[in-house]
Amino acid sequence: MLSAIFLGLIQGLTEFLPISSNAHLAIIGRLMPSAEDPGAAFVAITQIGTELAVLLYFRKDIATIVGAWFQSLKPKAHLTRHQRSDAKLAWLIGVGTLPIVALGYLGQDYIENELRSLWVIAATLIIFGLILGFLDFMGRNERTLDNLTVGHGLLYGLAQALALIPGVSRSGATIAMGRALGYRRESALRYSFLLALPAVFGSGFYQLKKAIDNPGDAVFTLPETLVATFVAFLVGYAVIAWLMRYISTKSFTPFVIYRIVLGTALLIALSTGLITA
Repeated sequence: MLSAIFLGLIQGLTEFLPISSNAHLAIIGRLMPSAEDPGAAFVAITQIGTELAVLLYFRKDIATIVGAWFQSLKPKAHLTRHQRSDAKLAWLIGVGTLPIVALGYLGQDYIENELRSLWVIAATLIIFGLILGFLDFMGRNERTLDNLTVGHGLLYGLAQALALIPGVSRSGATIAMGRALGYRRESALRYSFLLALPAVFGSGFYQLKKAIDNPGDAVFTLPETLVATFVAFLVGYAVIAWLMRYISTKSFTPFVIYRIVLGTALLIALSTGLITA
C-alpha cells in the first residue's frame, strides 16, 4: 500500500508536466524494493485520478463547452460567437481523440510490453525533450484556441497519440505541436488538458474493468490502485493550479533540461548494469 501511495504521488506530480508520468512510474517502480514496473494498467487507472482533477479545475470551461455543443445540435439554434467557438472546440476534441484511440487499440499488446523498455524510455526522454525545447523556442505566440481548425485538431491528436510511447509525455507532445503551429503557451497547455479527457478516461475505465475481471494479473491489488488514484487526484489538482500560473510568464526550458538529464542518467545506469531494462 505504501508503494502504491508513493507511485500515486509520482503520478500526480508528473502527469501534467511535460516530463512523462509513464516514464517516471516505470523507472521508479524498478528502483523500489519489488523492482517491478507497475505496468500500463496501473498507469491508466491512476490517470483517472489526474483527469478528475482536470474536470474539477476546468469545470466552468468544460460546462460551457459541453453546453455550447449541445446547443449547436438544436435545429436553427442561434449561437453567439463564443458559443460557436466553444462548440467547434468540442467537435475538435472529438476529432483529436481518434488517432490515439485507433493506435491504442491496434497496438495495445506492443505498447504494454515492448515499449516499456527503459532503453526506449531513456531515448524518448532525451529526443522529445530536445524537440519540445526547439519548438517552444521557435514557436510564435500568434494563435489562441479560437483559431483552432480541423487540420490543427488532427495534428494535435497525432501528437497526443505519440504519448502511447512511455517517455514522450502527453502534455509535452501536444504542447510541442501547439507551439509548432503558433499557439500561445497557455492555449497549447489548456488544449492539452482538455484533449486528454476522452482518451484517458476511456483507457482508464477499460483497464479498471480488466483489473476487476482479472485481479491476479496486476502488480498492485485493486484497493491499492484506487488509493493511488485518489492520491494522484489530490496532487494533480495542485500541480495544475501551479503550472497554469507558471507558464503564463515562463518557458518550458527547465522541463527540457530535466528530461535530458534524466534520460542521460538512465542510459548510464543501464549501460553500467545499475538497473535492468
